[in-house]
Amino acid sequence: MIAEALAKLPDFALFFTGSLALVGLYLLIYTLATSHNEFGLIRQNNLAAALSLGLSLIGFALPLSSAIVHSTTIVDLAVWGIVAIIVQLVVYALVRLVLPNLSSRIASGELAAALFLGAASLAAGVINAAAMSY
Repeated sequence: MIAEALAKLPDFALFFTGSLALVGLYLLIYTLATSHNEFGLIRQNNLAAALSLGLSLIGFALPLSSAIVHSTTIVDLAVWGIVAIIVQLVVYALVRLVLPNLSSRIASGELAAALFLGAASLAAGVINAAAMSY
């Protein structure tokens, strides 16, 4: 029984490493797409930036976890991970339509705007994860 479990360790390592790479890619693309410097603001103890980025990361991780469960190959995982990135970028763009001054509000530490963006990202992630249950 232990030998069977250990035989699956390479698959775990592949999918876990691939997922970490997708998380890194997500953070890179998302932070380049936003008009504010999330990590710089977080380093300055900006709670709004940490909240919006943290919730968007969870909004990305939820469908990524669904993709891990349902993927049979690493290519499958990569494709659905990219879809999850695109969904989060679309959510950010849509929230900017509703709140055109979103980035300046987050940069100035306004929690209401950050929480709305984070909640929208999280909601999209939940729906995206459910839609990936193919």
